[in-house]
Amino acid sequence: MNVWTATSPCSPSRCVTSELPPVSTSEAIARGAALLKVLASTGPLDVRARRVFDALGIGLDTDPAPRAALSAGGDTGTLIVANHISWLDILAVMAVEPATFLAKREVGNWPLLGGLATKAGTLFVDRWSLRALPDSVAVVADTLRQGTSVAVFPEATTWCSGKGGVFRRAMFQAAIDANAPIRPVTLSYTQEDKPSTVAAFVGDDTLARSIARVSKARDLRARLTARPLIEPTGDRRELAALAQHAVLADAEPVHA
Repeated sequence: MNVWTATSPCSPSRCVTSELPPVSTSEAIARGAALLKVLASTGPLDVRARRVFDALGIGLDTDPAPRAALSAGGDTGTLIVANHISWLDILAVMAVEPATFLAKREVGNWPLLGGLATKAGTLFVDRWSLRALPDSVAVVADTLRQGTSVAVFPEATTWCSGKGGVFRRAMFQAAIDANAPIRPVTLSYTQEDKPSTVAAFVGDDTLARSIARVSKARDLRARLTARPLIEPTGDRRELAALAQHAVLADAEPVHA
């Protein structure tokens, strides 16, 4: 680890709570079985992503609606940047548009979900290596030039609610180099229309424990909101600040 590594004060014991009593054990088991069935299935990635939400009993609200693109269109891909709360974030973006993701290398080894990430063409990187960062930026820029959109989480780690960390600047250089537009996206989670941290995947939490907790959550809803495009003009510091403001300005803090 180095001094530039992104860190978050969030932890399961400190931040992650459910606003409602859990569903019954039998319903949670049924949701888990439905999830396994979806992950073992085949078909378009956006359809499978939406089916994961259905299997877990999670509502998914998107603006734009599913099947509407987050990408700007044209010959160049779009850099999609979002806040990062949960492993569900990847599926929420994928449900709208199955873009290529930039993710830490460990995601590829996750049980069940690692296979989906790999099939989505995820670009896996070593999040601890500063030496590898220029190569990662170059790969993202090349992918954008080829017309493929890339989704990244510039906070570089997860937070328990919408008001998270500072957006790291590196991947905005890829948008500048490729002359690719930037699409800010806000992700949030609620229970009974109130902000909730139950979906947060933070700190030393394990994927198995998080999936089990989400499987028991009552009336959980995820929301993805696409913000207006940002053109790749100016420097990466300015673009990161503009994108962070667009993504987090309206986000509500959650007090666990």
